Amino acid sequence: MKILEATQKYSQILAEMATKIWDNENVDELEKEFSEIYHSIKDTCFIAFDGNTPVGFANVSLRFDYVEGTESAPVGYLEGIFVDENFRNRGIAKSLVKSCEDWAKKKGAKEFASDCLLDNTQSLKFHLAIGFIEANRIICFKKGL
Repeated sequence: MKILEATQKYSQILAEMATKIWDNENVDELEKEFSEIYHSIKDTCFIAFDGNTPVGFANVSLRFDYVEGTESAPVGYLEGIFVDENFRNRGIAKSLVKSCEDWAKKKGAKEFASDCLLDNTQSLKFHLAIGFIEANRIICFKKGL
């Protein structure tokens, strides 16, 4: 298994994998978003390969606004992570997160954060297993005007 910082040529692959975690998005919109990441100094993606087969990715950013439970800025933020179900429980996700943490540290971050939905127990277990601690729980509200 190898992990590379993704380049623009991987936009389509990233978008296809991302629809598996962000199912309310479509591939074309996500591909455009991933293409824009390569022009950003505060965002990047890492992609995991088994041989030549892409099997997972992680999207990381630097957040300069307040991040729940943190005390510094910028904060490295795990925006999304996915590993194909046939390749899970092999340490790939942990290695992807480590790549994200190393990138954030090089960019000046002293803390690293993430989130998941309250009912996503699989994601909660994953985060706790790789060393995150729960900072807070919130419920967000909205209404139309």
